[in-house]
Amino acid sequence: MPSQHTVTSYDEELKFLARKIAEMGGHAERMVEQSIKAIVTADNALAQRVISEDLILDAGEREIDDKAIMIIAKRQPMAVDLREIIGAIRISADLERVGDMGKNIAKRVVAVSETRQSVKLYRGLETLAELARTQLKDVLDAYATRSVTQINIVRDRDDEIDAMYTSLFRELLTYMMEDPRNITACTHLLFCAKNIERIGDHATNIAETVYYIVTGNQMPPDRPKDDLSHDVVLDELHKN
Repeated sequence: MPSQHTVTSYDEELKFLARKIAEMGGHAERMVEQSIKAIVTADNALAQRVISEDLILDAGEREIDDKAIMIIAKRQPMAVDLREIIGAIRISADLERVGDMGKNIAKRVVAVSETRQSVKLYRGLETLAELARTQLKDVLDAYATRSVTQINIVRDRDDEIDAMYTSLFRELLTYMMEDPRNITACTHLLFCAKNIERIGDHATNIAETVYYIVTGNQMPPDRPKDDLSHDVVLDELHKN
């Protein structure tokens, strides 16, 4: 947790950033959960609600940015305090992007609901999303407790999300090749899966920021490189 200061108002300003991050994190988790539920149940009303609620995360990021700038200008923080403030700015940006991923998924509900696919595909999407949501929840818990051990576990587990995404990606391509009538809906599901995979990436970014806040060092750059072949295929599908 943030260090204690003789000036009580300074402590309150730092605690405000931590509380705001917790609020944004909880909202981002709900957006991801509800966007997937909207896809699986073809719930257009829920999808529209998710899309509209993205504004809450946008506002939260701006509020943290404004507060952080004010604290830096007024308190001239150093060492761990400065890391706390810069970390809050970084984490809020990642959470805002998680909200964007949830919104992007919700925007595809109408298109996906027009041609329902195999239940197996939706279950795969739900499983992938649950992994990403767990990753996000765990890293927010690590931020709240400043647990370096938990941070390492979160980053290492990102491989599991990548592997499941690759498996679902291949399965969706198979459905598209077997029946051209599946192409439109499966393409949208592919983009949904990619957005979920990116949520895992943002959770990993947050883990690295928390590690920096706690230790003052960057995490070792030992993460494997992404397989960009998936993105090439998605780009081609998006063009066609």
